[in-house]
Amino acid sequence: MKKLCAIPLFVLLTIDHAFAQSNVTMYGMIDAGISYISNEGGHSVTKFDDGIFAPNLFGIQGAEDLGGGTRAIFKLENQFYLGTGTTVQPGIFGRNAYVGLDDPRFGKLTLGNVYEFMFTSLTEHNNTPGQFSGGLYSFAAGPFQNLGIPQNPTGSFGWARTNGIPIGNAVKYQSPQIAGFSFGALYSFGGVAGSFGSNSGVSVGLNYDRGPLGFGAAYTEQKYPGSLGNAPQVAIRNWGVGAHYAVGPTLTSASLVTVRNELTGAYAYSGQLATNWQITPAVSLGLSYMYMKGNEVLNDNHANQLNAILGYSLSKRTMVYAEGVYQRANSGAQADIDGILNPSGSSSSASQAIARVGLRTSF
Repeated sequence: MKKLCAIPLFVLLTIDHAFAQSNVTMYGMIDAGISYISNEGGHSVTKFDDGIFAPNLFGIQGAEDLGGGTRAIFKLENQFYLGTGTTVQPGIFGRNAYVGLDDPRFGKLTLGNVYEFMFTSLTEHNNTPGQFSGGLYSFAAGPFQNLGIPQNPTGSFGWARTNGIPIGNAVKYQSPQIAGFSFGALYSFGGVAGSFGSNSGVSVGLNYDRGPLGFGAAYTEQKYPGSLGNAPQVAIRNWGVGAHYAVGPTLTSASLVTVRNELTGAYAYSGQLATNWQITPAVSLGLSYMYMKGNEVLNDNHANQLNAILGYSLSKRTMVYAEGVYQRANSGAQADIDGILNPSGSSSSASQAIARVGLRTSF
């Protein structure tokens, strides 16, 4: 009996020692509301929807001081559907899961399931407006149902990757800031014996941030296995540029993002301009305009989209908001606003509108 009890005691002592040397934090974000969609598969619908203005997240992150300014870091993050309690990505920590080293002199190195630079260099640096002008509804989707992105709920959801799509089995490096500039690179291992590049991914990013001004550029290529037997793998390439400028209570950003399916030749781009105005300490207004266009493989479809979101902060962590979105595509195309994850959720016509009220909190 003494031998059996010794193992749990050792484990407890080890855990206690680890926490004594480390800083570990639990955190999360929750967003829920009611959305009215004018046309989803030919019918209007009013429904509970969550994770729209901000993703529903629960995570644990920590750091250990190794001395000399170097820290060992980790993050384990889950994204979930509030309405059902199920996870969005496969696995318990499908949103982010990494371990790494961070040093203000040499930069940050992380290994695991991480964001690539279409998100890091553009969205995280406020160089694309999605996170403050409507959340998921303001990222590019559009009338490009034939884009054909593998492992994607609609084949075109979040095609610009600026909404935060992680890449697994990756090694990522981010430099420190030097005279306002920073850069980074990522490589994702495909793990295919005899074919080093198969199912792999690569991403690079460059940023400049100095005072109220910033800009970023990024490129990502991810290779997916063929859907059947010896079918060729599918390479999806993205690149994007963006900039932001802050003046008093306003933050304005502009971006251009693209996607190309190298197997089919399908190509689309989106240009977006947005501003966020902090009217009072509690009231904010976000406005954005987006134009999207595909090539001949996508029937030369194009669309214009307007977003508006009015927020009222009840506290530093909690906000209520009202949001409106309207997309108009060319004649014969099917409008499709990002965030409608039903594969048959495109409009049956060239227009689609959404009205939403919601509540977001964080901890």
